[in-house]
Amino acid sequence: MHYSYILLSSKSHIFYFGSAKDLKLRLIQHNNFERYLKTGSGKSFAYKRLVAVALEKDFAKGRKGSPKSRYSEANSGGYRK
Repeated sequence: MHYSYILLSSKSHIFYFGSAKDLKLRLIQHNNFERYLKTGSGKSFAYKRLVAVALEKDFAKGRKGSPKSRYSEANSGGYRK
């Protein structure tokens, strides 16, 4: 049997949806990934795969600033490669 789910983030108030054959296993996988994103290599992955791609798409749509400068402005820690 396949299950569909809709979750509401208690922190960001964003809805997440998906489907899985095993909901318990899916929850474990989700929690493991969340823990990973809090590690140094997870943060690097998030920037390289999530933040940088989003900023490049914004830049391609003609929004002001380069992806690097927009990231630096948004995060006081500055841009790191």
